[in-house]
Amino acid sequence: MALNARLDHRNPLVFDTHELGRRPGAMLRLTRTIEAPVDLGIQGVIGVPEGAPVELELRLESVMEGVLVTGTARASAKGECVRCLEPVEQVLEADFQEMFSYPDADDRGRPKAEPVDDAEDDEDTLPLEDGLFDLEPVLRDAVVLALPMQPVCQDDCLGLCSECGARLADDPDHHHDALDIRWAALQGLAGSLEDGEKDELSGAEPGVDEKQEK
Repeated sequence: MALNARLDHRNPLVFDTHELGRRPGAMLRLTRTIEAPVDLGIQGVIGVPEGAPVELELRLESVMEGVLVTGTARASAKGECVRCLEPVEQVLEADFQEMFSYPDADDRGRPKAEPVDDAEDDEDTLPLEDGLFDLEPVLRDAVVLALPMQPVCQDDCLGLCSECGARLADDPDHHHDALDIRWAALQGLAGSLEDGEKDELSGAEPGVDEKQEK
């Protein structure tokens, strides 16, 4: 990954590794509570609301190539049930581990890896910049992987009625009498035949009583 604008140490998701001193084997533990950045989660499905607290527990380990960061993020994610559209809230716990490499790692006596495509290598490498690293892209990936792609309010959610949109959990006996429009004309014909049979059973032709009265 190519270096973008210089990292700002005031950003709560930017961490300083200078205390490790580039001494392989040195370790540092950190805890920090930050405000969730915008769109932290699966957009339009479920995620941590912007500004909500996110608790971070990190372990920074110095190795020859850079700094290995292992951590856990905890927060409350909110979304919408994909079956009944009711609000869903879920406790999120996302684990992650990532290597942040020194820019000059290959020049410090470590054997160079086999030649690979430079573009692919850049995409897979997260660099340290002046001893700083940005945790945001790692956090975003971890949160997305920890969240359900199809959140539900409960495992046995019945969803909504396909006819009227009523929530079936509120009325498990809810149903509609199905009418196949292909039979509607036949039902009308059957009704006409029933009327004719009634006339025949009456023993009189239509209009006879009227003529006798006259």
